[in-house]
Amino acid sequence: MSMSAIRTKVLSARVGVEVLDVDADRLLHDDALAGRCVSLLEQHGVVLFREVHAGDEIQVAFARKLGPLVQFGKYANPDVMEISFDPANPNAKYFPSNDYWHIDGSMDAVPAKTSVLSAHQITDEGGETAFASTYAAYDELSAAEQRRFAGLRVVHRMARIQRLSYPDPTSEQLADWARWPDRVHPLVWTHESGRKSLVIGASAAEVIGLDPAESRALLDELEQRATTPDRVLTHAWSVGDLVLWDNTGLVHRACAFDRSQPRRMHRSTVVGEESIK
Repeated sequence: MSMSAIRTKVLSARVGVEVLDVDADRLLHDDALAGRCVSLLEQHGVVLFREVHAGDEIQVAFARKLGPLVQFGKYANPDVMEISFDPANPNAKYFPSNDYWHIDGSMDAVPAKTSVLSAHQITDEGGETAFASTYAAYDELSAAEQRRFAGLRVVHRMARIQRLSYPDPTSEQLADWARWPDRVHPLVWTHESGRKSLVIGASAAEVIGLDPAESRALLDELEQRATTPDRVLTHAWSVGDLVLWDNTGLVHRACAFDRSQPRRMHRSTVVGEESIK
């Protein structure tokens, strides 16, 4: 099936495109579709397939066309992380941090390339996922800011993002978070494509060489500027929706919902290809 047979609809000025007329069978069998999605991700950051009801096997088969997948050892399908607040979920204690703007894998040497997320159970209200372009965040800086930020380096710390959910952590929590070593990234990521993006989000703890108050103010201001309502795509989920995003050029977050209600998302993650530099 040719790539030209895809119809798309732009979802917002800076972020997001919907692919129309694609079902689960085509996700599985149209070998040109994954390549087309890579181009759409480069251009729009987020690609939505509405109510395709792919299921784990098709989701994984499609995600593998985008690249090798991160393995999640604690789940029934190692290619699929289940995101829920069910106490039986082995990662439930970390998921509150999803409420804050972040890049998946900001604590890793090489962050994930692409995330693939599908909705299996949703709440009556809330629980949307919001996306903002960190390419646009860089492009919309003034020339003076671009020059000033070119050499800045930022410490990313697991405790920084977790403390937003657990402001009074136990010694056990602190010891757990300390298992992730601090990671230093440039504030401006110069991608192998030549494009530049800002590396921001809730794990960003401090700018090296700046006064702590000035450092915090700068990181908070850059995040706020990147995520004003006119710059954000907020996706309201329906069961069966499948969303891909370019994890290297976006920050994202989960929107609030009643956590006593079951909400279950299934994520497959394409292994990263380039470190932040």
